[in-house]
Amino acid sequence: MGVLLFLDMDGTLIPFGGPGPYPEYGAGGRAAGAHPLLRRVDPALGARLGGLGCELVWATTWLDDANDLVAPWLGLPSLPVVEWPDPGPSEPGESYGWPCSPHWKTPALVRWAAGRAFVWVDDEVGEVDRDWVAVHHPAPALVHRVDHRYGVTGADLAVVEEWLSGGPGVR
Repeated sequence: MGVLLFLDMDGTLIPFGGPGPYPEYGAGGRAAGAHPLLRRVDPALGARLGGLGCELVWATTWLDDANDLVAPWLGLPSLPVVEWPDPGPSEPGESYGWPCSPHWKTPALVRWAAGRAFVWVDDEVGEVDRDWVAVHHPAPALVHRVDHRYGVTGADLAVVEEWLSGGPGVR
């Protein structure tokens, strides 16, 4: 089993600024008309992500729509989808015993990884999430924040590639 790569959608694969729109047809020959935001997604990302050698997993509120709409646009096969737990009753600002709360996805992704090494690429993560993962997850993990204006860039993928090649503790 290899390293998991958790992929967010909005602000990560779908930039809220930056270049684009991309051509009407993506890597899988799927028309962008299937969803108005698809033309913001660089269809070349599919090959770059697939070439990382990770097990790709959708970690997005798009759920199965990511496989129905985005995977074909990127030329990717159907990927596993993180099913988010229903939010239980909680107090506003619940912090899991930390001074600041981690992102709501953080505990769920650590559970989903089940001790496997992972990379998480998202536009809403920060130091609190990195610290939380370091304390609660026994395997190596890279929690990488991308700029929501541009989404995943070549520079972001270079960070992931460098981390993946970082030694025996990673793979």
